[in-house]
Amino acid sequence: MSTHGIDGRKLGRSGGDRTALYKNLTVSILRYERVKTTEAKAKEISGQVEKVITLAKRGDLSARRAVVAQFPNEPLVVNKLFDEIAPKYADRTSGYTRIVHIGQRRGDAAEIVQIELV
Repeated sequence: MSTHGIDGRKLGRSGGDRTALYKNLTVSILRYERVKTTEAKAKEISGQVEKVITLAKRGDLSARRAVVAQFPNEPLVVNKLFDEIAPKYADRTSGYTRIVHIGQRRGDAAEIVQIELV
């Protein structure tokens, strides 16, 4: 069996649940600018947050509509993304997130990290 073309982690969830988790985590990172979660979730979501910020840096109407299409029920987060977050990273091409290791979760010893905007 080949592992080519297989991307992403399953995280013990079905496809729809995983998509909802990614969207909720992305919105939380953009809203609060830092979130504590497991290492696997943080690594998985980091690229998606970077893509949304890069899209917002374009700043045109098409980019705004694309972000609103991704997060239709989050107008405050979309405005914050375009008005505060994107201008902050105008001089940076990538690397908008940082993952800081915190320790292990008590119940199942899962590695807990804090993912934050740089």
